[in-house]
Amino acid sequence: MNLDRETLADLVDERLPRGQVRAIQSGFKDPDRFDKYLALLQERVEWDDPIVLPFGEHLYVVAKPGGSHVVKCDCGHELCAHTENWKLEALVHVRETDDALREIYPSKMHGDPAWNHLREYYCPGCRTQLEVEAVPHGYPVIHDFVPDLEAFYEGWLGRELPRA
Repeated sequence: MNLDRETLADLVDERLPRGQVRAIQSGFKDPDRFDKYLALLQERVEWDDPIVLPFGEHLYVVAKPGGSHVVKCDCGHELCAHTENWKLEALVHVRETDDALREIYPSKMHGDPAWNHLREYYCPGCRTQLEVEAVPHGYPVIHDFVPDLEAFYEGWLGRELPRA
């Protein structure tokens, strides 16, 4: 299925009906879909570093001069190298009491604060919420994944990894 720019933007912005989303997800992908997606994301940010990989909501791996790649937020704040754990550079709010959990959950609809808590990660630059984890007390801050950029670009896309 060959998506035009407008349909791709509607998909990214969650404005398409569920049936159409399902058809797009299960259909054949146009060979330049990834490039179209990166171009759409690049248009939406105010900085010029080339996006090489979407990394999560509001987060991107971007190419920097000198050949490095960093995790960057929509606002332009750079958190760390793409191989490091960006969560360690984020602002963290921990909800670990019944009162704190009831700020976002109805009564008796949240986890037991004696067993777990919520970690909310925010961008230090714009304060946008980047991720939320429900974890047991003492659970380490885990790096979700470290993308192998070279393998993705060279092995999957058949081209060189973009450099700034």
